[in-house]
Amino acid sequence: MSELKINDFVIRFANVNGTGSASANALFTKAIFKMGVPATPKNIFPSNIQGLPTWYEVRISEKGYLGRREGIDFIVSVNPQSMARDVKSVRKGGYFLYDSTKPLYPDLIRDDINYIGIPLMQLSNENYTDPRQRQLFKNIIYVGALAALFEIEFEVLESLLAVQFKGKEKLIEPNIKALKLGVDYVRENFEYPLELRVERRDLIGDRIMMDGNSACALGAIYGGATVAAWYPITPSTSVVDAFTKYAQKLRACSEGGKWNVAIVQAEDELAAIGMVIGANWNGARSFTATSGPGLSLMNEFLGLAYFAEIPCVLIDVQRTGPSTGMPTRTQQSDILEAAYAAHGDTKHVLLFPAGPRECFEMTAAAFDLAERLQTPVIVMTDLDLGMNEHITMPLKWDDNRRYDRGKVMSREQLETATARWGRYLDVDGDGIPYRTIPATHPTKGGFVTRGSSRDEYAAYTEDSAAYQRNMERLLKKFETAETLVPEPEITIVEGGSKIGAIYFGTSRYAAEEAAEMLAAEGVKLDTICVKAFPFGKSFRDFVDSHEKIFVIEQNRDAQFKSLMTIELGTDPGKLVSVLNYDGMPITADFIYKEIKSGQ
Repeated sequence: MSELKINDFVIRFANVNGTGSASANALFTKAIFKMGVPATPKNIFPSNIQGLPTWYEVRISEKGYLGRREGIDFIVSVNPQSMARDVKSVRKGGYFLYDSTKPLYPDLIRDDINYIGIPLMQLSNENYTDPRQRQLFKNIIYVGALAALFEIEFEVLESLLAVQFKGKEKLIEPNIKALKLGVDYVRENFEYPLELRVERRDLIGDRIMMDGNSACALGAIYGGATVAAWYPITPSTSVVDAFTKYAQKLRACSEGGKWNVAIVQAEDELAAIGMVIGANWNGARSFTATSGPGLSLMNEFLGLAYFAEIPCVLIDVQRTGPSTGMPTRTQQSDILEAAYAAHGDTKHVLLFPAGPRECFEMTAAAFDLAERLQTPVIVMTDLDLGMNEHITMPLKWDDNRRYDRGKVMSREQLETATARWGRYLDVDGDGIPYRTIPATHPTKGGFVTRGSSRDEYAAYTEDSAAYQRNMERLLKKFETAETLVPEPEITIVEGGSKIGAIYFGTSRYAAEEAAEMLAAEGVKLDTICVKAFPFGKSFRDFVDSHEKIFVIEQNRDAQFKSLMTIELGTDPGKLVSVLNYDGMPITADFIYKEIKSGQ
């Protein structure tokens, strides 16, 4: 590779799942980050526990591009199962690093890429005796080799190991030894550094690296959640795992150190959402986390919460479907299922975070929205956001912020009320009635919660007029939600454009990069990053003011586009779908090509 690329390349690690490669690969990414250079990792792992191929891809971008890019500049391939596929993925002129303890098969040789053979297993066997350590340190040896090839500062790696093994200091020395084995082998056998290099910069500022599931968990903590009920499912399990960890620190009582939260692993997803609804009905802020199959099972109870008007929060970490699909691959394929979860006429509030900070903020806000609107609110993340680390601004919380519990009748209000109180009576014209929390008052405020038709005073009825009034009020409440959900981010190019692009969630970073690529070629594109459903006035105005709109989403059936045509009556002829559904995060290259050919 003749072109010098400084802080601008993609490297992929090809490993065997369950061999301890994850920590070594993360060490590499953190070193780049500590040198002040943006790095975005993507963990591409199988659904089994051990034995199948796994990949870990890192994009290093001095320009700060955080989305995936097509093409691999350098691959570390130490898995014989995937080697044929790995060698094909390398860009012309790129590099292929492999374990040369055994010779490379002739059919894996390309004459347009560069090969770096390092006897990783041999070096590990010669320097370590424990079989498990030999496998683990083989991974650290190739990190050391990369440090020499890319000129990564060795001191940074040493400092990261010191942090990683704090309290287990005896492990630091053998890890540093493994790094030096890789460094020394490169220096003795290859010309270095390569044309691909890492140079220290100051491009990170005070940003941090964090995964979306942990950010959602913190959002639930700060949003006031005291009950979490869930059934484990990839890729959402770590939301409640992280909530448990943070609760131990942030939700311990001053006396006795006991937690003041309840965390329940239910027997299935239906039971989990039932517990959440029951806890919220009793006045607790409660949530669950799941993925597509779990959301399907929760539909019946979500309909109950919508119709009985019980607030609750659900975090949907989307994965590929249908059915089991590819449970460890990412998609945005639950849009329609979530928006209309339950039978009958139902509409749910959806929030679309694009990064960890928005995961934190929107999860916390979801509890306020759910109680303000007395309805389920679903936070729509995905596997890419939930389980991968992303560069993000630090999470911030205003300690003066107070929870918005909505229209809750206090004991004093119930005591002094002169008019007859109706649990499902709209007295303010916004579609939202007043509610009570059990035991607020010893004799007043009681009502029967029903999943069947009732009148404004919670009395059972099959009167058609009463049912219709109730359904129209629920629709009015959804219209009120338009004014409460987060506004979209709109970018209008100078002079404006007749062409627009819509994107949401993790499509954001690739879409923004693609817009820059198009602008460099004179293609002007207005963009809007959607943050929530229902759609508000600014979204409708954007759609109405453009002749052609590209709708970027990560599913096969253009679900977001369908949502637009259903809710807004948008002419489908002006909407052009840009669809990625291979389970991998969408790339800027793909979006660029689709818009360029379809403009």
